[in-house]
Amino acid sequence: MSKFIDRVVVHVSAGKGGHGCSSVRREKFMPLGGPDGGNGGNGGDVILEVDPNVHTLLDFHFHPHAKGGNGKPGEGNNRNGKQGEGLLLKVPDGTMILGSDGELLADMVGVGTRYTAALGGRGGLGNAALVSKARKAPGFALLGEAGQERDLVLELKSVADVGLVGFPSAGKSSLVSVLSAAKPKIADYPFTTLVPNLGVVQSGDTTFTMADVPGLIPGASEGRGLGLDFLRHLERCAVLAHVVDCATLDPGRDPISDVDALEAELASYKSELKDDASLGDLADRPRVVILNKADIPDAQELADMVTPEFAKRGWPVFTISAVSREGLRPLTFALAELVSEYRAKAPVVEPTRTVIRPVAKGESGFKVKPDPEVPGGFLVIGERPERWVAQTQFDNDEAVGYLADRLARLGVEDALVKLGAQPGCSVTIGDYMFDWEPQVSAGVETLLTRRGVDPRLEQNERIGASERKHASRARRGLLDEND
Repeated sequence: MSKFIDRVVVHVSAGKGGHGCSSVRREKFMPLGGPDGGNGGNGGDVILEVDPNVHTLLDFHFHPHAKGGNGKPGEGNNRNGKQGEGLLLKVPDGTMILGSDGELLADMVGVGTRYTAALGGRGGLGNAALVSKARKAPGFALLGEAGQERDLVLELKSVADVGLVGFPSAGKSSLVSVLSAAKPKIADYPFTTLVPNLGVVQSGDTTFTMADVPGLIPGASEGRGLGLDFLRHLERCAVLAHVVDCATLDPGRDPISDVDALEAELASYKSELKDDASLGDLADRPRVVILNKADIPDAQELADMVTPEFAKRGWPVFTISAVSREGLRPLTFALAELVSEYRAKAPVVEPTRTVIRPVAKGESGFKVKPDPEVPGGFLVIGERPERWVAQTQFDNDEAVGYLADRLARLGVEDALVKLGAQPGCSVTIGDYMFDWEPQVSAGVETLLTRRGVDPRLEQNERIGASERKHASRARRGLLDEND
């Protein structure tokens, strides 16, 4: 049996960036070939796109994990790694994308609309791209970044112009089947319709869509029946049409009480799109009352009795029969006119414009604050320093020195000094914690030395060893007064 899924949780993971390559050109008669390590490829993005051929979120229900391809590492001879393959996921029109905290991230309306759900990691630079005047032959490369990982909630809200509302077995599915080419399931028992059915209706020069929402009962807005799960599909409708069963034999029910009960449920439902000025609230939508099953004599008499009552409320009333197709033509023209009026009054949505604001000179894009979990420690928060740390090979002294240069040029050391940081205090950047050594600073000219070694770090080690030796001699009483 087919399923209709309109709310799922999806775990998206973009691809990792490939590592940069550290390589030196070695070729006969080329004694000083120089570094030739290529860059790593970027990881693949995970993108959601509206597809007109997709009508449910069923695929995500069975496959909730989506992952982009990883970038390939760079190679020698200046060969860059291959880019990771992106992943394109198809979603139905009207899908809302929510974050794990419930924040609305994107409203996917319109065929071809795209949203980048997760960004792929950047590929690391090879040593050929790290060459500078002071660093002629870098003995290191940068690591690739991890791809973005997110948990998203996908919620489908049908995009329809007319929403049919009514009690179970009121004839909503039958009406959709005779006005459009849709073929919903129709039977003589309540709650036959388990999923919203959409149909396209042509009336004169106007074409509009009609949604048949599963039957509502009193208490639907609080979870009774199927209404709570499908009331969201009415939020985008321009016109709400009450389909009333004038031939019901249930005691205590009549067309007026049915409509009043449905209106109470619509008023109680809290729309997640209520902040959208173009949609407004369900209580503000135009109403149409459709008195169905007029082919039954008693139903026709009841329809004639209640028509004046609905007319007093200012609602157009139409008496029809979905079986004999009586009264359908005036109904379709009236619905088309209401839809056209709504479209004319709807605000014009301007295309989204991407505004690029360059970072002002002097803005470093990071901040330093005391670490609440480590006494005397500090936290460095910022996209650039966290990315630089994640791309560093900590088993390579030259790479560590390069990181220290970048952080110092960014102003991290100056900010730590202003906050009173002391040598040896803990500094946390991203997922890494360091013992701060302010003497490893920027601006020191890189001397020619073997690859993968930074002389500043070796100097620190020599100074530390000398201090330890001096303390040991002092404890043993081997130092004279001149020492």
